Amino acid sequence: MFFHLQPAWAALADVNPALINLYRCVRDHAPEVLALLEAHQANHCPAHYYAVRSQHQLPAIAHAARFIYLNKTCFNGLYRENLKGEFNVPMGRYKKPAICDPQRVLAASALLQNTELRLQDFSQIREHASRATDFVYLDPPYHPLSNTSNFTAYSKFAFGELQQRQLHRVFVRLAEAGVQVMLSNSDCEFIRELYQDFHVHTISASRSINVKGTHRGKINEVVVTSYPV
Repeated sequence: MFFHLQPAWAALADVNPALINLYRCVRDHAPEVLALLEAHQANHCPAHYYAVRSQHQLPAIAHAARFIYLNKTCFNGLYRENLKGEFNVPMGRYKKPAICDPQRVLAASALLQNTELRLQDFSQIREHASRATDFVYLDPPYHPLSNTSNFTAYSKFAFGELQQRQLHRVFVRLAEAGVQVMLSNSDCEFIRELYQDFHVHTISASRSINVKGTHRGKINEVVVTSYPV
């Protein structure tokens, strides 16, 4: 959403310290990140991938380059952590993964110059958005469509029904303050009932992550807004 809208100023927040570190390093140290990505691209192979995946205590810039490298070469670009907060996705099967992309990294760096990056969860949003001219986009881990599709382990922090209800309360309070709020989530009965007092829009989105290749493709999601579209 941020890279699509390209706002003159924005605040981006997430509970994943690796993601926030990535954005900070791309914003402030893009040439150094690119140099490390070139090295990863030159050495990419299964042994290098798993050696890099096992690294955890790294300087900030090296950690940012590691994040991009693993994202570009892991299975389906999936981000997943175990309970220790360690990235644990196996290597994907790519012939020539685009590990180092100077044009995109430099473009992202330029857009992030006037951006405030915060390591925090959604509960603190109301401290920074309170006016009708504010726009907030919420993209939580999606609520599972069934008991067997319950993957929410993007990070070591759980995000289940309790957190979805807490997020809903934040959405309501922002809307009551006049803030323009948008949220993405799965198209399921629980989410539709939770946001039934708002504008719920059905969209079709492409999904490439599934154990069975035949189950990948278009799937319905919902976009909830506090305002009519």
